[in-house]
Order: sequence, then C-alpha cells, then structure tokens
Amino acid sequence: MATDADKSVVELIADVVRQGQCILFLGAGAHAPPPEDSRFVYPTEERPPLGSALSKQLAHSLGPRLLEVLPDEDPRNLQRIALFYETERSRQQLVEEIRRSVHEGRRPSPALRALAELDFPLVITTNYDQLFEQALVLAGKPPRVSIYTPDLEAIVDHKSPSPKSPILFKVHGDIDRPKTIVVTDEDYIHFVLRMGNKEPYDPLSLTLRYHLAAWKTVFVGYSLLDYNLRVLFKSLRWKMDPGAIADMYSVDRSPDPLILSVWQDQRHYVRFIAQDVWALVPELYRLVKGREIPDYGS
Repeated sequence: MATDADKSVVELIADVVRQGQCILFLGAGAHAPPPEDSRFVYPTEERPPLGSALSKQLAHSLGPRLLEVLPDEDPRNLQRIALFYETERSRQQLVEEIRRSVHEGRRPSPALRALAELDFPLVITTNYDQLFEQALVLAGKPPRVSIYTPDLEAIVDHKSPSPKSPILFKVHGDIDRPKTIVVTDEDYIHFVLRMGNKEPYDPLSLTLRYHLAAWKTVFVGYSLLDYNLRVLFKSLRWKMDPGAIADMYSVDRSPDPLILSVWQDQRHYVRFIAQDVWALVPELYRLVKGREIPDYGS
C-alpha cells in the first residue's frame, strides 16, 4: 500500500511528465508479470524472462558441460553463466540465445505501452530487447535510438529531445548489435572503464548529461540491490556537480533497508517509491492522462 508521501511524490512526477521534462530509466523489471488480482493480462509466453531466469535458461542450454567445468556455479549468476556460454560457444551464439529469450515472440506489456504513451522525451534503458521501441511506435512516437558501443566511438548527439520523437539510449546494448551487449563479467568490466572516457569518446553525449542534470529521473523496473545498477548509477553522476543534479526516484516495492538508509536517508541520491510497476504505472497514467490505462486488446 502506497503511503501519503509516496502519493505526493507520484503526483510530483506526474507534473513534470506533463511538462515533458522527466527522464524514464527503464529496467528488465518492467516486464514483470501483473499480480494475480490485476485486471491486466501479460502471459508468460509474451514476456521476456528476468535476469536470473534468463541465466538459468542459458545454463540449461549448456547441458552437462557447465556442471563438469563449474560444479559449484550458481545458475542464476547471469554474468558468469553468460561468460561461460560465450567461452564454450561463441559471442554470436550467446546473443542469438538472448535474442530468442528476450525478444522473439515477445510483446510489450500493458504497463510498457502505457509508459510509451506518456511524454518522456528521454528514455534510458539497460534492456537488450526492442519492446519499448515497439511500444513507442504503437503510441505514434517513433524513437531516435542511440546504442552504447564498447569501441571508442562517440554517441550520436541527438538535439532537443521531444516527447513526440523521444531519444532512447540503450546503455547496455541492443540484440541486433552483438558487440554492444553488456552481459558477461568481461563486458561489465569494459563498460565501467568505457564510462570513464572523456569527450568526444564519452558514451554519454553532452545532451544526455545536460538533461540528466536538469530533469528529474524515475527508475522503473529496477532494484538498487543490484550491484551493477548501482555502479551504472554512480557512473552517470560521476562527472556532475552533486548539488546541481535534479531529483531521482526509484520504484521499488521492497527496497533493501541498507541501500535505503545509505542512498536515500544519508546521501540523498534517490528517493524510493514503495510500489511495484503494476501499481505505479496505472496511477501515474491516470494522473497524467485523466483516464485509466486501456486494455490494449488483452
């Protein structure tokens, strides 16, 4: 149940969304299934697996080889399992397996389609799939897509983010570009080093950094208990004046008490909203649009 404080924060976010001055930071948890008592439907076969489930799928596809070489390995550890898969097979086969799992035959959820209808001019995502792109097109807002690259290439610096043609920055890569995917241990190490590059090779363009500082950001589909997400979060803030960064909010039904204490209460990095995606998105949509989320043919 949302507190009065949470409701006031959601109202604040709705206000900046209406103004077209809010950044959506979208994670894999946005694909989570709705609660059993929800009016929304998102069948298992239509939704991508979350991180640990994807890892177990990769582990299963390796057969007995994983147990032979790494008998004590946790099959839920996506970075390790993905690295072993890439070593045993190939990078191309790893990305194709990920594509089959997270993209082929999958459809954007009602929550994702509702978010696409809202006026977020800038969306940053760690998702490899193209479901949010599909949702934006269905909403009549074709995105301008930028994709992280591990090479020393400058990100295309799209000018003037627009709610009608938003910038979508895929910070962990895209399933159509295998070398860009950040999934193995080695990928993450390279990614952290890459984030330290200076202009003109900084993965974050000046446009992105300007708006990250100027506009409020809402994280949807994440748990800040995820160490890699916290590294990414800190990397985004690393070159910015802490006093000049706009407020950031994280939707997390059960925030970790330690992270809550450090990141919210002590260091004021982020304000947690204790709701899940299927509670937050309908409320935000109703506040912004003045109506309920459509059924989208479900």
